Amino acid sequence: MNHNINNINKNIGDYVEENKCTKVQRNVHMENLRDRFLFHEIGVREMEHAKKYPHAKLIRLGIGDTTQPIPQFITSAMAQHAQALSTIEGYSGYGPEQGNEALRQAIAETIYKNMGINNSEIFVTDGTQSDIARLEMLFGSNMTMAVQDPSFPAYVDSSVIIGQAGKFEEESGNYEKIVCMKCDFENNFFPDLSTTPRTDIIFFCSPNNPTAHAASYSQLQQLVDFARHNGSIIVYDSAYAAYISDQSPTSIFQIPGAKQVAIEVSSFSKLAGFTGIRLAWTVIPVELLYSNGVPVIEDYKRIISTCFNGASNIAQAGGLACLSQKGYQDLKNIVEYYMENAKILTETLKSLNLNVHGGKNSPYLWVHFAGSKSWDVFTHILENAHILTVPGRGFGPGGEEYIRISSFASRESILEACARLKSVFQDISNYTVNHTTLS
Repeated sequence: MNHNINNINKNIGDYVEENKCTKVQRNVHMENLRDRFLFHEIGVREMEHAKKYPHAKLIRLGIGDTTQPIPQFITSAMAQHAQALSTIEGYSGYGPEQGNEALRQAIAETIYKNMGINNSEIFVTDGTQSDIARLEMLFGSNMTMAVQDPSFPAYVDSSVIIGQAGKFEEESGNYEKIVCMKCDFENNFFPDLSTTPRTDIIFFCSPNNPTAHAASYSQLQQLVDFARHNGSIIVYDSAYAAYISDQSPTSIFQIPGAKQVAIEVSSFSKLAGFTGIRLAWTVIPVELLYSNGVPVIEDYKRIISTCFNGASNIAQAGGLACLSQKGYQDLKNIVEYYMENAKILTETLKSLNLNVHGGKNSPYLWVHFAGSKSWDVFTHILENAHILTVPGRGFGPGGEEYIRISSFASRESILEACARLKSVFQDISNYTVNHTTLS
């Protein structure tokens, strides 16, 4: 990806020579970001591929965007709310900054049933990615931080933007002030906490994006005990919890002691197909305190009231319908559809003797190509099968040699993708790529 950045810098240089600049210096932390955001880079390569192969039918199994229609019961609730806004009786303007109370109550009763979460501890928002940035703002740039490696890139990028991450270390591929917790097949995709140094904040995602591993009860108990021992705060991302099919916890708050050390962020995006509607939530228990005894939730209320005016009331009407008995069952049916896609993909890739992880508690497959550069594998599949995936290296150094494949697609597309992948990787022993990195 560095060649793209060089082109951008050259274009900027040409512009500067021809035009007068302001006297405002660029934010030095923005200069510390590495290349373009992963999914933007994939979008750029998708457009380049479309120009190169204008008649190819591209199958998108890359960016985790849902594809199945939202159930009519849910869209009708949003439509009715929107129509009501055109009447005197139904019009409403700004809502509560923390979110519609009925929706917060539904989240508490449906998602956090028997976990002791009160609706006053729930903040309804416009997306988990926005919540991550707001939480980074809440904690500030002087905090130390740990992330899983590999992990969703927004955790690190948001940290870089606020000036917390420190300098980028070319040799390790990490930032000097961010502890990367290795999560791979050798350690069952869970970090060795006995060798992990203390940090103030621990970002942890389960089921993990991209590895698709859902942490077990005992693993999460270790994590909570580790945080309590060190006086750390866990920011737990449960955006894919609806896809858990075994006994793995769906929330950090199922673990004793978690309310004293954890915040949870989650979303309607993958649960309900709200990727374009934008609706999410954050849970901050009142028991979570700073070192001086001040409840964290009080500061977050100020962040929300300063930086956010509340989620769309139309989207919240949809969220409330999602959590009704009928709406929730309809969504479970769609989740099952995607997981059947994941099963079909898994069986196909394993039949080709590929090393496949995930696809059981997550809509993602994490596929290992030993000895290969992930951007090379990404390009090989794109060029030869016209299938868009995600290179594992984009999720951190620990993602090298892997690609992530999404099951968010129509059944027709999944079956066609399987046929193409069989054609490309029929004999995996003969598969070779140029190991020169493309990133």
